[in-house]
Amino acid sequence: MVLVILVALLAATALFSLASGASDASILPIVRDWFAPAGGALSQRSHLIIMEIRLPRMLLGALVGASLAVSGAVMQGLFRNPLADPGIIGISAGASLGAATMIVLGGTALAPLAIFFGVYALPIAAFAGGLAVTTLLYRISTREGRTSIATMLLAGIAIAAMALAFTGLLIYLANDQQLRDLSFWMLGSLAGSTWSKLWAVAPIILPALAASPFLARALNALSLGEASAAHLGVPVQFFKMLAVLVVSAATGASVAVSGAIGFVGIVCPHLLRLLIGPDHRYLLPASALLGATLLLLADAASRTVVAPAELPIGILTAAVGGPFFLWILLRRRGVIDL
Repeated sequence: MVLVILVALLAATALFSLASGASDASILPIVRDWFAPAGGALSQRSHLIIMEIRLPRMLLGALVGASLAVSGAVMQGLFRNPLADPGIIGISAGASLGAATMIVLGGTALAPLAIFFGVYALPIAAFAGGLAVTTLLYRISTREGRTSIATMLLAGIAIAAMALAFTGLLIYLANDQQLRDLSFWMLGSLAGSTWSKLWAVAPIILPALAASPFLARALNALSLGEASAAHLGVPVQFFKMLAVLVVSAATGASVAVSGAIGFVGIVCPHLLRLLIGPDHRYLLPASALLGATLLLLADAASRTVVAPAELPIGILTAAVGGPFFLWILLRRRGVIDL
């Protein structure tokens, strides 16, 4: 029933997202226009705004929200900790460094790559940054064929700090235009979403989302401990590598088009775990639905709170997610009982 409610909520939020903005198009004319011949319920200008600006932005926001929430659910299951998310082991920081490198050096040292990959250059750079961090973490934390989750966590914190330091260096080297792009991008935003950006990241995000249900049974087994999961027939080492690869792909592509948007990967899985329990067969698809809904709501709010200007989404998610994170922490320590 929760899944059905989440599907209905996502559909309603998607329509609300299409109707939110400076244009006077409302929900009913949008729906009628889809079933009417060209030039029907909407003016040509409104039709162009809906189809070329809001629709790709809505679809991209749903993909990014779903990928961040699913990545958080996978990380929490892998670490067996509700406070875990892709940022905690440095994947987001590595993806940010890759994207920032392409933004700053794409017109100089990396110009051949930028020209060769075209619109795909930024998501590929972010994915490469996330994958590089993932590979380095796996090499550091694996000894004699066994991967230590504690070592991966500590190494991830250190690598994230180094990645942020190099990103800061790139910001120092950036010109005024690049600095404005980086500043707005690092706060998180879906501004400038286009069909080309959607086609650039969809081939990365969709396979990662499609692979996540196949991780559910192994995550359930891993909740009993690595030894118990191995006795149940789970190839633990292969599963760890596959899970981190899926998360790095989804997170890297999401960071490339939306920038740094935090707390979605913490809030959505934890809320759903309270509602439907820890079974990842239901938790993963529910996280995808709630993550997409939450990010679309945040995006709609970002376009209307300070209209006609636009507030970065990362500010809104941090304003909600920060207190929620503290609530989880205090609740786990027994400070509060709510």
